[in-house]
Amino acid sequence: MPAAGLFAGAVLVLAIVQLPPWLVLLPVAIWYYSVAETLPATVFFVYALVVSLSDAFLKPMLLGRGLDTPMLVILIGAIGGAITSGIVGLFIGAVVLALGYELFTAWMSPDEFPDAPGQAATNEA
Repeated sequence: MPAAGLFAGAVLVLAIVQLPPWLVLLPVAIWYYSVAETLPATVFFVYALVVSLSDAFLKPMLLGRGLDTPMLVILIGAIGGAITSGIVGLFIGAVVLALGYELFTAWMSPDEFPDAPGQAATNEA
């Protein structure tokens, strides 16, 4: 494959921006069918398909591990941050939107903390 490093870099950038790797792997598989035998090209195509499908369900599962924040909120924050601020915005956008979501849900459910500061506690014993 000529310029394999550039294609690997393109897959890395797509992964950072939360786009699927098949956007790069499909043209590479088509090119590989034109220059190689059918069996190796088919094996590469199946491998690329498995990688793309596993990326589709493993990324959300691993990114949202240990969080109560919905994965969609993190994904929208990452994409919006990447659009507005590039690579750094990818991380900042997800963190800011996740914090905003958590603050909003805490603000909307005041019954979760009944002994909040400023409220008199009634202790009848």
